[in-house]
Amino acid sequence: MTDNDNMAAAGGEHSGDQPTHSGFVALIGPTNAGKSTLVNRLVGAKVSIVSHKVQTTRAVMRGIAIHQNAQIVFMDTPGIFKPRRKLDRAMVTSAWSGAKDADLILLLIDSERGLRGDAEAILEGLKEVPQPKILVLNKIDRVQPEQLLKLTAAANEAVRFERTFMISATTGSGCDDLMDYLATTLPEGPWYYPEDQISDLPMRQLAAEITREKLFLRLHQELPYASHVETEKWEERKDGSVRIEQVIYVERESQKKIVLGKAGEAIKAISTASRKELSEILEQPVHLFLFVKVRENWGNDPERYREMGLEFPKG
Repeated sequence: MTDNDNMAAAGGEHSGDQPTHSGFVALIGPTNAGKSTLVNRLVGAKVSIVSHKVQTTRAVMRGIAIHQNAQIVFMDTPGIFKPRRKLDRAMVTSAWSGAKDADLILLLIDSERGLRGDAEAILEGLKEVPQPKILVLNKIDRVQPEQLLKLTAAANEAVRFERTFMISATTGSGCDDLMDYLATTLPEGPWYYPEDQISDLPMRQLAAEITREKLFLRLHQELPYASHVETEKWEERKDGSVRIEQVIYVERESQKKIVLGKAGEAIKAISTASRKELSEILEQPVHLFLFVKVRENWGNDPERYREMGLEFPKG
């Protein structure tokens, strides 16, 4: 597999005597509502990185699922929150742009947190979006049924939703009903992608995302969000393995020390975890080399935003 290949896996075949459906479904919601977990669940493979840190997803990621005679292209958008920095503004703009480009919008709400804070602001913003909207309440296994009913009523009072689904992205409860609905609701038409393709993300970009996920999981709250990973070299070797070189950019020397860890302990653990997952995804041995570089104020560098698939904010 080369660095230009898109992720692929076995997809279902559609019946020739029935019309096909296809369309784009944008998942929007507050940070840490479970959007990436849900996309991975519905696609049936990992196409979006997941961590317990908020604002993990930075740009729109597309995961492609086939269900019945429909090809459903899920757009996993960054969590919507009150932006403070340029990177924040670019992420929130990306999320709303993804919603406006979709055929259907799924608003994912964490049932435990309810409609407080950012969720309330998102409901207000959705009033201006003309596309059909579906309410999806996630983590339903953690709350009482009465609370779910109150939450459903409050959200539907604020915005007109076509349907409400109650699910658990972690266990898969309720996800089949959601997929059945999407498969029959999306417009009739040909599929946008080959049926074995599950993401439109180039492999070298996904590889960078996998390493960024391991960075977040390893360092938890120690490292600020001022970090970025780029795949700089991808070499297919004659022995069937691949050599990948990546750079982790941080803004200050003190952050570089955090990423490296004592005696290089942290960077070794991050590299090992990322290499293991990449080997499983690529189904070939991976030689991964990570370098940490200080690039001061990279959050104001338009080139870094282009690398992440974001539009650099004006002003």
